[in-house]
Amino acid sequence: MNPVAGKGNGDKIIPLIEEVMKEYHYTYEIRKTEKVGEGKRIAEEARHTDFSTIVSVGGDGTLHEVINGMVGSKQKLGIIPAGTGNDFARTLNLPRDIRESIESLVKGNSITIDLGKINKEYFINISSIGLDALIADETNRIKKYFSSTYSYVIGTIKSLINFKSFKTKLVIDDAIYEEEIMLAAVCNGSYYGGGMKISPKSSFSDGEFDICIVRKMPKLKLLFLLPTIFKGNHVKFKEVKFYKGKNIEFLMENGKKKEKINADGEILDLYPIQFEMINNAIEVVIP
Repeated sequence: MNPVAGKGNGDKIIPLIEEVMKEYHYTYEIRKTEKVGEGKRIAEEARHTDFSTIVSVGGDGTLHEVINGMVGSKQKLGIIPAGTGNDFARTLNLPRDIRESIESLVKGNSITIDLGKINKEYFINISSIGLDALIADETNRIKKYFSSTYSYVIGTIKSLINFKSFKTKLVIDDAIYEEEIMLAAVCNGSYYGGGMKISPKSSFSDGEFDICIVRKMPKLKLLFLLPTIFKGNHVKFKEVKFYKGKNIEFLMENGKKKEKINADGEILDLYPIQFEMINNAIEVVIP
């Protein structure tokens, strides 16, 4: 549990968890994170217990840490969406109501889904590079003061001022594409950025990424494009291109310089930039 997720919603959920677990006679243990990286460490410890399910209580950042700690374990992943964005929960259509989401852990079914891997880091939803990684970085800095939507708008304006498109060779499986892009999103899920439907046709179980590329365009046009992503209407723009593939690499024009990468809302500085699809990697509890 991230106690400060969703502006402090994490701690408020504890009485509901206790109530539902008592009602259904389940044995459980609550462990709170106190700093960045503890979600991964706690999940790693939980791998060596007899608990059937490891539950992430928080937002997409907490979830990102938990899956990196539990990959390869026998336990199922449970999710109580208590963050500001909850984009992975949105893609899986998990209940927004907290009590319903807790009850789904004890009454629900489970499905096996794919995971993405970027270098040595796993991600469950979406990883991206370019403008939206800068936006995510800015948004993370200011979302403690504003709602996720307002934070995104402010982050977008700040990031756009100095951003320039960049050239890259995009290697997808055995094919090479040369692109000049504003952003690229490597998608396992459909939503990111607090409800933006960046990849409307993504599937968690098809064994492939959907790669959304937004090619170079005037910044004014990009400002018109960004709001359309919330409903998935950006796909109508001629500068938007989709690819599919299992193994992806970005060969940047600037060589070996580290780039900011957004992975489930967490910002990484990486080089090289290599993606791998891990098929049927984790079992998730759903309603």
